[in-house]
Amino acid sequence: MALKGASFTVPFFLGFALFTIAPIVIALKESLYTQRSSGLGFGEKTVSFSGLDNFVRGFEDGRFWLSMGRVALFALFAIPVVMLLSLVMALLLDAVSHRLAGRFRLPLLIPHMIPGIVAILVWIYLYSPSVGPLTPFFGFFGIHADFYSGSMIWISIGNLMAWSGIGFNMLIVYSALQSVPREIFDSARVDGASELRIAWSIKVPLVRRSLVLITVLTIIGTLQIFSDPMLFRTMTPETVTRDFTPIMAIYDWAFQQGEFNYAAALSVILAAVVGIASAVFYRLTNKAPV
Repeated sequence: MALKGASFTVPFFLGFALFTIAPIVIALKESLYTQRSSGLGFGEKTVSFSGLDNFVRGFEDGRFWLSMGRVALFALFAIPVVMLLSLVMALLLDAVSHRLAGRFRLPLLIPHMIPGIVAILVWIYLYSPSVGPLTPFFGFFGIHADFYSGSMIWISIGNLMAWSGIGFNMLIVYSALQSVPREIFDSARVDGASELRIAWSIKVPLVRRSLVLITVLTIIGTLQIFSDPMLFRTMTPETVTRDFTPIMAIYDWAFQQGEFNYAAALSVILAAVVGIASAVFYRLTNKAPV
């Protein structure tokens, strides 16, 4: 019986090995080699073992680390906002009746269900100063809002990230709240605790593990952000440069400049940074009281 149950995990592990483990192994292998062309770049290409040279070059690449710092600074501000809004929405849903909460759950989750590329294209249209409705709307109040400018591009991307991610995070936290016995809250009310006190002192600590989980997932996704700025680049290439984010820099080295080995090394470095950041955050915050 146990073997039959375990057999249901085979498709997952096959997919994990094929689409996760295998690319990591290939990237590690390719990062140890360097491809060179003779005759001013027009001759036959040769591949030679270079050891850790690509990694040394990556650690000395100022543009790559500048893009890393740019995304890290964005994550420092964007992730707490997304987590706070997700938590507040989950607490509000938990405070109302099941029937009323059911009416709001699906609409709040719809943005997450929309394919990412479609969502980005929709928001690019909304941000457009020529055909989008947002620029005239703010102009009506005397506010000049250029969503593609250097001062607002990260706000535009952050708004898109929050719009598409809050619903999913809210659902995780709301599910955790629903699993808490209602008697705990009833006892607190009998003792005279207000709803705000119950939310802050009881509900939030009880769903801390879920908050840590979605925050780790958001950290991983934010540090690897690619499609959002890549499509924004089509509208404002002078603001969103080709190495605007680490993934965009890796994409440029691999597919625009043809240095796949160096791009593989940068991918490994980025994976290490993401793993370390996620592990440190998980270690510092995963101390739930229950």
